[in-house]
Amino acid sequence: MPRHRKAILALVAANLIWGAASPIFKFALQNIPPFTLAFIRFYGASLILLAMTYPYIKFERRDWLKLFLLSVFGVTLHISFYFMGLKLAPSINAPVISATGPIIIYILSIYLLREKPKFKILSGIIISLTGVLVIIGQPFAAGHQNGQLTGNLFLFLAVLGAVGHAVISKEIHTNYSAGAITFWMCIIGAITFMPLAAYELYSFDIIKSLDLRGVVGILYGIFFSSAAAYTLFEYGVRNLKGQDIGIFTYLDLVAAILVALPLLGEKITPVYFLGSILVFIGILFAEGNFKHHPHHRFHKR
Repeated sequence: MPRHRKAILALVAANLIWGAASPIFKFALQNIPPFTLAFIRFYGASLILLAMTYPYIKFERRDWLKLFLLSVFGVTLHISFYFMGLKLAPSINAPVISATGPIIIYILSIYLLREKPKFKILSGIIISLTGVLVIIGQPFAAGHQNGQLTGNLFLFLAVLGAVGHAVISKEIHTNYSAGAITFWMCIIGAITFMPLAAYELYSFDIIKSLDLRGVVGILYGIFFSSAAAYTLFEYGVRNLKGQDIGIFTYLDLVAAILVALPLLGEKITPVYFLGSILVFIGILFAEGNFKHHPHHRFHKR
């Protein structure tokens, strides 16, 4: 099989895995506390990646701060808000809200890189952000507030963490093995989650309380969402042009819906459908210009 086709299949598989992750992790969080799940997931993935990348894990001292910040934004902050958001909001909200990552990166490029804004892109941004506000404010439209609003806001904060990861990744990624970077991200992330996980374990007896839901979340997080998906994603990134990669992220929503509806009984409401349409219309309207920015490194975990 040609390398180009392998790369396409790798990216399809990675994004389907990450798309299915939202409902699967929400399913797991019904049983296991969020920081305990996060710690076990990333510590387990780091052991697998260590065996795969041991000869390449050495980093120069000057890059340690970047690696630490990469881990804090991409793992600690992103996953903390992501898991807390999933506990409160429908899992199908996550991939739509995270689809605004390229938009946020473009807005930052205007302010930080002094790029001149373009009317077409700004129009798409306004349309997409309107869709996100519709989804985030969905509890108001339903006439009740049961924590969904807070959960949606947590999911949006998770996007900001992933954006920070994407920006820093552009600075550090070319100098080292992708597997080595992912290993250090996992181990640093696991260390940052350890104190909160230890606190949770005071009230959660993992031996007696863990059931199928928690086990599924742990195994999926270690083997699929972390080790396998990151490996597939990095292979695809290395063998396709950057502007060809962003389109695969749209598979996340498809996978999330296909898993969430039967697994969690979530429903696609008219408000959710309207917000999703607005988000993707806005992104597609401005997509041709987003290719100049590192949105293809915007990971869904």
